Amino acid sequence: MLHIESVESVLRDYPRIFFACHRRHTRGAQNGSLVSEKQVQVLDHLDEINAISLTALAGHVGVTLGTMSITVDRLVRRGYVARTPNQTDRRKVLLRLTAAGARVSEAHSVLDPELVDAMVGALSDDDRVRALAGLSLLANAAISATKARRDQSRSG
Repeated sequence: MLHIESVESVLRDYPRIFFACHRRHTRGAQNGSLVSEKQVQVLDHLDEINAISLTALAGHVGVTLGTMSITVDRLVRRGYVARTPNQTDRRKVLLRLTAAGARVSEAHSVLDPELVDAMVGALSDDDRVRALAGLSLLANAAISATKARRDQSRSG
């Protein structure tokens, strides 16, 4: 491991942030929510810009293709997920979060906006700018690493 101190820092600090700002779990469909917790988990793995295949989504979430297909069908019918043709292989479709799906995902986020606001509000203006810039850098690196893993799995 080349960046052991950086890895240790992320492993130490990320759980602190997560638990400090973690929202209490949302209600499932049995309790009157429009979407189940499983459906929210699927929405949380989708993006409005970067599309993903059904196969990749099922593999990442750890369910069968059939199970994911049923879940995605329900989310498509509700307008939370959009299917778009894969430009390189018309036999395949890619999945994207719709604006409505993004609102549902945000409303069911594991992070509580009020707790996040209190956390960032405790920082000085300069520290807040630096912290958010660093967080943005890590998020962009996460996207790049995910893309590299996806590309590697396709080629090998």
